[in-house]
Amino acid sequence: MLRKRVKTAAFRVPPDLGADARNRGRAAGLQDGYDEGYLRGRADVIVNRHRASFPLRNIRVLYVASGKGYPYSPIDEAVITTLRTLTAEVILTDPHQPVATLADQHRPDLVLALDGMELRAEEVAAVRAMGIRTAVWLTDDPYYTDITVHLAPHYDYVFTLELNCISFYQQIGCANVHYLPFGAFTEHYKPVRTMSAIRREISFIGSAYWNRVNFLSPIIGSLMERGLGINGIWWDRLPEYAQYADRIELGKWMGPRETAEVYSGSKIVINLHRSHEDDTVNNNAIRLHADSPNPRTFEIAASGTLQLIDQRADLARFYTPGVEIETYESPQELLEKVDFYLTHEKERRDIALRALERTYSEHTYAHRINEMFTVIFG
Repeated sequence: MLRKRVKTAAFRVPPDLGADARNRGRAAGLQDGYDEGYLRGRADVIVNRHRASFPLRNIRVLYVASGKGYPYSPIDEAVITTLRTLTAEVILTDPHQPVATLADQHRPDLVLALDGMELRAEEVAAVRAMGIRTAVWLTDDPYYTDITVHLAPHYDYVFTLELNCISFYQQIGCANVHYLPFGAFTEHYKPVRTMSAIRREISFIGSAYWNRVNFLSPIIGSLMERGLGINGIWWDRLPEYAQYADRIELGKWMGPRETAEVYSGSKIVINLHRSHEDDTVNNNAIRLHADSPNPRTFEIAASGTLQLIDQRADLARFYTPGVEIETYESPQELLEKVDFYLTHEKERRDIALRALERTYSEHTYAHRINEMFTVIFG
């Protein structure tokens, strides 16, 4: 007897959406790991390739530290450590000690002061009277020219971070004025070889000067949505501060190693210069304009991450925009470039690595102090 065949509908197994999501997540994680490993590996090769060697000069330097403590003490550390690799002897002191007496005892080839604001002019004059060369490396030009105008003429050599200050000091009678920005102290600022414990899309480290608050405020919400983290003092000035208090570490001066770890753990670091016109913090009554990049420019570049920096006239002397560094001129342009580089890993990585290479080959403290000695000693 024939049985009647019953027609049944085909049964479809529903897709495992969870497995699909896991596969996509795994692929993204593998790609992120590859990108991170590639960046770290390439950075390591660059660092090892550019271990510059400079002549050891048979000179003795009496170094007068800033005497101001933090945040100047890391600069003192960078200069002292570098001097010890380039000279026969370094004698250390600070502006609160009898500098001229020490110079008379040790008879150095050079007395070098960092900042110089707390070193009495009488001490410098007494050193020069002994026939000992004196030099000052000014740390904050052009923001304190009301003060430096009085101290710079007392030195044989003046080294300034700001290009526009050269003619300023020459006009007040300084015979030997030279442009010498700080560089990267690579004991502090260098790419980490392993993944940083701090992971950020975007970082900003620095004080909330009013020009920074006013520039970032229109786009702060968009930047926060894209993963911005901020560290520094005064950020409660930001009108939107309360909304993002969990993303802003307020009231803390970060040390260089902690700062470098944040740089290395960030895909993008924003650099926004302070204004030369901010009378609330500056002593720059003549409003001398700033055209030179700040020290953070070199420190961020040395950390192996992409830097977005506001345009300054003399920036291209040090890094080629669009090749080794990326610039912006408006809040909207900054936001557009953040969006581009967060979604174009290869382009982000290539610029970061080229900046790292340029820094290690040209812009370390050893490069700068060797240049200083070439000026002074030939």
